[in-house]
Amino acid sequence: MVEVFTALLESFLHNPVVIAIGAGIVMAVGAWIRGRLSGAKAERNKQALERLAARDEADKIDQAVAGMTDAEVLKEQAKWSRPKS
Repeated sequence: MVEVFTALLESFLHNPVVIAIGAGIVMAVGAWIRGRLSGAKAERNKQALERLAARDEADKIDQAVAGMTDAEVLKEQAKWSRPKS
């Protein structure tokens, strides 16, 4: 029984059509995985941009409520930041 299975497996591995089909399946699975990963990365980037836009809008609202200009905000922030070397 083992000899039959071995002979059958050997005949499949020496058949170029079977090898081509196997390579096609491997390539399709690889492309699918790559697409899933790049889609997830694109979604993370999109969400990061949305968070940044929301933060910018919140900063503008905070500045308007405080009545400070951009220069005044930078001057105030300089008190709390490390000196540049």
